[in-house]
Formats: sequence, C-alpha cells, structure tokens
Amino acid sequence: MVPLELGSWDQFGVYLIGAGWLELAIGSLSLYTEECIHFSPIHIDKNTVRKIAIAGNWKMHKTQAEALEFLKVFLPQLQETPEDRDVILCAPFTTLAALSKNLHGSRVQVGAQNIHWEESGAYTGEVSGPMLVETGVRYVVVGHSERRQYFGETDETVNQRLQAAQAHGLIPILCVGESKQQRDADETETVILQQLDKGLIGIDQTHLIIAYEPIWAIGTGETCDSSEANRVISLIRRQLTNPDVTIQYGGSVKPDNIDEIMAQPEIDGALVGGASLAGEDFARLVNYSTASK
Repeated sequence: MVPLELGSWDQFGVYLIGAGWLELAIGSLSLYTEECIHFSPIHIDKNTVRKIAIAGNWKMHKTQAEALEFLKVFLPQLQETPEDRDVILCAPFTTLAALSKNLHGSRVQVGAQNIHWEESGAYTGEVSGPMLVETGVRYVVVGHSERRQYFGETDETVNQRLQAAQAHGLIPILCVGESKQQRDADETETVILQQLDKGLIGIDQTHLIIAYEPIWAIGTGETCDSSEANRVISLIRRQLTNPDVTIQYGGSVKPDNIDEIMAQPEIDGALVGGASLAGEDFARLVNYSTASK
C-alpha cells in the first residue's frame, strides 16, 4: 500500500495534477492508495493558464514631466481592461521612481530596461538589482536587440543579467529574435534556439517572460505576419521546460494590428515600442479586442 502524495485542494475540491485535474467531493476521501484510486486526467487548454502581458518599452523617451502627462491620458482608459491582462511600462531610469510613486495602487507595473549582474561596483552607466528594487520596479527588459547591436550584449551577458534579475525578485523580459540577413538565410530557428540555449542556463522559467522580436520589424513599420510570429513563438515554447511561460510578440505593434496579433493562439502579449509613447495608442493596445483571448 503506497499512499498517493496529495497537493493543494481548493474550496471546490479541485486537485491539480500536472496538466490535468481530478475533481472530487470535499471530505469524501481520507486515505488514498494506488490500489483504490483510478482516474484518467482531463487535459485543460493552456491558454487558460498562461498570463497575458502588454508591456510598453519607452526606450530613451520621456522626461519625468512627460511620463506623468502620459499617465493622465492613459490611466483613465483602463477602467474596463480585463483583469487577466498584466500592464507594464518599461521606462528610462530617470522616470522609474516618479512612475512607481504615481502608479502605486494601480494595476500598472513598472519595468526597467536593463540590469547589471553585480550589486555594486565600478560599472559606469549601469544599474543594479537593489537600485531597481528600491524604486519599486517589478520587471526588467533583458537582451533587447538594440542592447545587443549597439552595446555589445552577448548571450552570456544576457544570462548573467537574467540571473541577477531573478536573484532580486524581478521578472525579466528576455528578448530574442533574428535579423533580416539571418531570416533571408533561413537561420531564424538556429539563431533563436542558440539565444534560448545560452540565455536560459540556470533560469527559473516560472518567473520569466519571453518576447520574440524579429529585429527587421523593430521600428521599421514592417510587421512580421501574425501567423509567422505565431509559428516562431510555438517553436520557442517547445524549447522550454515550462510551457506556460508568457511569450510576447514585438515589432511594429500598432493599434491597427494588435487585434490580429493577439488572436494568434501562441501569442500571450506584446512588447511595444513607438506605439506605447502616446497614452491613447497604448490604451488601445492594452484594450485589444479578440474573441479568442
């Protein structure tokens, strides 16, 4: 007689077991053995588990005064935003404290755009985990293509930044994606798999967001076809140990294409650049409408 190891029961008597569930009446069983219990797990749709996250990446835009003006336009438009959508603003370092103060008690979370792997030291121009935590930051973008292209970011330093973020209780948004040259050479899968293999070493995938951003679509006005973005994101998901990781699409996301993008079954949100700078536009993205999400 080997006892069945039990997990947590909710008030309805639902016991979660892997990808399926077994519903039992509360208090109807007191001792369970593998000899007396027989069941077939009922699998649930993963879309009911994965979190949706719409994140604005302001890059090097907005002073503190401009950020607060943005909030005046943006926040009133969130009154009917579905509760299952996480809303994140990833802002320049100089605006983080002001945003945290003015967003306290709201549903909007604050994110940073970079983090160093050391807690302190002679790293001019960098910012550490404790500094971000002190300002009320919850998320941090790591490995954005602009950091890789202009500031020498590598898969190895991306991994160090990811580990630092998680060590300080922050949720990193890991950016992956291919260049136009790599796509034209049919290297999209190879490039992204390498970024994942090296970037995710030692990373807790239960506290992680991934953003697929094809570099050729960032800021160019050229958007990756939504079905192709869905295909690549499906590829990414198959490489993960946790299939419930939120995976966003990023790359010229705009009010006129957000509904089509979010209708794709594998896409769990968006990492938005230029269209996040205007309160009206970003509110439209956060309040996207689609029957499938």
